[in-house]
Amino acid sequence: MRILFLADKKCSLTVSGLYLGIVDTFERAAELDIAQKHFVELKPAGFHPVRFCLDEAFLFDPPPQVSLYYAREGLALYCSGFLREDASLHVLWQKKLDGVRFTLTLQQKVQLIFEDRDRFCILDLDDRFERSTLERAGDCFLLEGDGCFAVLSAAGEIKVLSDGTVSERGGTVRAEIPFHDCMGHSAVAEWENGEMKTCSIRTAREPCAATYALALFESALIGADCVPFLAPSLAEKADALKEFLGNYTSAVLTDRTNEVGLVYPRKKNVFDVRYFRVETEDGKISNIKEL
Repeated sequence: MRILFLADKKCSLTVSGLYLGIVDTFERAAELDIAQKHFVELKPAGFHPVRFCLDEAFLFDPPPQVSLYYAREGLALYCSGFLREDASLHVLWQKKLDGVRFTLTLQQKVQLIFEDRDRFCILDLDDRFERSTLERAGDCFLLEGDGCFAVLSAAGEIKVLSDGTVSERGGTVRAEIPFHDCMGHSAVAEWENGEMKTCSIRTAREPCAATYALALFESALIGADCVPFLAPSLAEKADALKEFLGNYTSAVLTDRTNEVGLVYPRKKNVFDVRYFRVETEDGKISNIKEL
C-alpha cells in the first residue's frame, strides 16, 4: 500500500529503522505492506518524536498526534502537536486584569493559566501565542499572538480562537481571518463580548484555469458566492450546492484540473477524501459528478 507521510514541522522520517528522508508539508511516499507491523518515527529538531506502529489496527484508531486520510493515491498520514524536548517550566509573562490573574507558560507547549477567586483553569494554546499580548475587551479578554488571536470569557472559556489580524480592540473586536484558499478569501468579522455581530467575505484574486474547480468548492465551503462559477443550468441551484456536497472540511487539488478532492471527517483524526469531477459549458461549470 502506498503511504504518504506529512508533518507540520520539518522531520526526519524513519520506518522500521530505515531512514527515508525529510518530511514536512511536502510528502514522502513509501510502499508498505500494512498487514505487517512497521515502527514509524518522525523527529523534528528540538522536539520529541512522534512514534507509532503502522499496522491494520492503526487504520481504525490512529494516535492523537496523527491524522489519517483515506485517498485514492493511498493513505496520507499527517503528524502534528510535537512536544518540545525542553521540559523545564518557563513563565513568559504574568498579568492581572479586573481581579483575574493570567500566567502564560511554556513547558513543552504554550499554556495560559487563568485564575480568580472562584476558578482555576489551564488553556492549551498554539505555539504562535508564545509571544502574545493580553488586554480587556468589553466583558471578555483579548489575547493576540503571531497571526492569531483568542477572545476569552470572564469565566476563562475560549469564545473565539482563530488565525487572523486584529484591527479594532475594546468592547468591539474586529479582525480579518484568512481562509488560506486559492482566491485569497478572508472574513472580516466583529465580536461584542465574544459573540459575533457582523461578518463579510473579501476576495483577493480571481482563480486561474488550473484552480477554477477548486475555487468553486472552496467558495461553497466558506459560504461565498458560487454563482460566478456556474453555468445558467446550475446557477439557480447554487444555494443547494453545499447541502449536496455535504460536511466536507477542505478541498484539495488533484493532478487533473477538472477534478477536486473533498475531505470528509469519518471519526476523530480519520478522514475520507472523495473526488468530484466538473464539466464546463462556455467556460462555466455545468455539471458536478462524484467519482
